[in-house]
Amino acid sequence: MTVFEGETGPWEAVIGLEVHAQVTSRAKLFSGASTAFGAEPNSQVSFIDAAFPGMLPVINEVCVAQAVRTGLGLNAEINLVSVFDRKNYFYPDLPAGYQISQYQQPIVGRGELVLDLPDGESRRVGITRLHLEMDAGKSLHDQDPNRTFVDLNRSGVALMEIVSEPDLRTPEEAAAYMRKLRMILRYIGSCDGNMEEGSLRCDANVSVRRPGDPLGTRTETKNLNSIRFVQQAIEYEIQRQIALIEEGGAVVQETRLWDTGRGITRPMRSKEEAHDYRYFPDPDLLPLELDPAWVEALQAELPELPDDKKARLLRDYGIGAYEASVLIAERSHADFFEAVARGRDARLAANWVIGELFGALNKSGKTIADSPVSAAALGGLIDLIADQTISGRIAKDVFEEMFATGQDAAAIVEAKGLKQVTDPSAIEPIIDAVLAANDDKVAQYRGGKDKLFGFFVGQVMKQSQGKANPALVNELLKTKLAGDAG
Repeated sequence: MTVFEGETGPWEAVIGLEVHAQVTSRAKLFSGASTAFGAEPNSQVSFIDAAFPGMLPVINEVCVAQAVRTGLGLNAEINLVSVFDRKNYFYPDLPAGYQISQYQQPIVGRGELVLDLPDGESRRVGITRLHLEMDAGKSLHDQDPNRTFVDLNRSGVALMEIVSEPDLRTPEEAAAYMRKLRMILRYIGSCDGNMEEGSLRCDANVSVRRPGDPLGTRTETKNLNSIRFVQQAIEYEIQRQIALIEEGGAVVQETRLWDTGRGITRPMRSKEEAHDYRYFPDPDLLPLELDPAWVEALQAELPELPDDKKARLLRDYGIGAYEASVLIAERSHADFFEAVARGRDARLAANWVIGELFGALNKSGKTIADSPVSAAALGGLIDLIADQTISGRIAKDVFEEMFATGQDAAAIVEAKGLKQVTDPSAIEPIIDAVLAANDDKVAQYRGGKDKLFGFFVGQVMKQSQGKANPALVNELLKTKLAGDAG
């Protein structure tokens, strides 16, 4: 159990997350209007989205399929009958005065998500439900000093609200949950996970209690749009609540906002209860009934998911748990690695993909999709190391040239004359020259300073411009230093 130390003793945090994931679909949940991001305000609004009188919603089958696929990816119960309700509240960017959502009968029931923790342990976090709902529009407060504008492009876009059990106990676990959930959504293709564009948003419910006590009063911090903000907001809220209670105050059940500039949460409004929304079944939509065979077909079409992929990489390629975790973070990364590793030293392939390639991509701001070095090209470079055409050191220089120019490794090695020297008769004169120029250090080495051996190796490699075979250099040096000593 993780405890937080207050002035008066230990406390435990109880955390549950409500994640709103925008469904990947070309049309909205109940209309044919486009969901493309970045369009001119109010340019993607149908009569249904604008709540014109007499307009009737028609459900988008693609959105339903995406919700079911996500539920299957979370090992959750798929409810073959679900009901859409009207959730009533009034806000400028909600033209109808209600949101079409699901309440008591959601499309997806209980599931679970397995967290991979930094200490190598794993934890199961319960999923309470996943339901479909339409998004509201967006109020724009920064366009005019005196007025608020409303953009309804987002109105009616399909959302999956994924609600966790209150099983999380630390901000770090909450961040790990968000990373894992985002990874699963992206693998499945049901949400692009782009938090900057608002495709994935999180509401964090936090309460504190003495270890073993009943649950405390919770607050909900709304619309967190980065995993870093999720972690920071929860950290702040835990400490705020502990300090408040220890000073004799009481936590108020309320909705709060994360102030990124000041690094604090602040009150937004009192927290609503379900009855405040006056839920009732939407009279324009029949209960949604799913064919079991259709659900089974969606199950069969699911891609290999992160946990299964990680287990397979560990089993089939013999790489370490850390390398496997890094590689499965994005489906495209794992695919790239497998293309490089096939038929080659998998550990060496993992090191090159994670170290050199990912490092260069991060530095240049590129994604693996627009990498100047393809999987085949990187595999070709590794082949040149394996057959001793070039050394690992020279390979790093060749890779830099490949990344900068898009050229093939073999062409760069040939053009620049970088082939490794493996002929002893070519390396021995270099060794002799190095030993002759450093006879004082030779004497020190023979006197017992073994660490100087690395100096001699470095000098020989420098004189050969890195082309000498390192293993052969080591072997010849040892022979010469030992033989001459006799």
